[in-house]
Amino acid sequence: MDYERFVDLVRRQGPGTTDAAERAVRATLLTLGERISPTEARDLAAELPEEAAPWVFSDHAVESFDVDELVRRIAERAGTDLPTAERDARIVFGVLRRALSAQEVDDLRALLPADIRVLFDGIHVRSLDEILRTLTARTGLDRNAARRAIDAFLETLAERLPAGEVDDLSNRLPLELHPPLERGRAPVNGRAPHLPVEAFVARVAAREGVTANDAVAHARAALAALREAVGEELFDVAAELPPDYKRALLPVPR
Repeated sequence: MDYERFVDLVRRQGPGTTDAAERAVRATLLTLGERISPTEARDLAAELPEEAAPWVFSDHAVESFDVDELVRRIAERAGTDLPTAERDARIVFGVLRRALSAQEVDDLRALLPADIRVLFDGIHVRSLDEILRTLTARTGLDRNAARRAIDAFLETLAERLPAGEVDDLSNRLPLELHPPLERGRAPVNGRAPHLPVEAFVARVAAREGVTANDAVAHARAALAALREAVGEELFDVAAELPPDYKRALLPVPR
């Protein structure tokens, strides 16, 4: 695939202009080059258009960073906000998969951590706006209040889940919802502490600034929004919750 074709395929799917598409391609490849080994970068560069090859190749030592840092660097380099950078990275990665040989795609995927691999594979992740619309429809809250509700719920939920479940949930949610999960993440041992459902609700209510009854209603709505966003993955989250949590917090069918 030649360079003009590569950039045009990116442009058509999101950035809108050739200049914006080129910035997205350059920012994404430069950042990807920092996350993979020099050997893999050379292999990748060999299959890229000549104009783009220098962006991915670097002789620096591989850096270890997560998808949040990857998108932050892309946004900084491209001069965009985080949601736009996340969208553009998915687009660039999608075109990249088309441009590379199957073997190179497999080699590259094997080097990427699970959270970046979700981005690279083009797995659909619902936007924050979509999740908040579900929450506002179920609660009548405005957008700002809905954001406070889901942040409070996710931070408290992360305190109650094993670290691996927090990772799995984070991988299927937009980047804007990663910070509350990280704030609530269990200590290094990854074991979730015992927390009675009454204490869980009290923490959600305190963080959100609402009554306990409102916190329960909002938590149910948040779980419904998460179920729509992550699908089957939510059942893994529900499996980690004891029966009293399920009785109090699982969404009531509409």
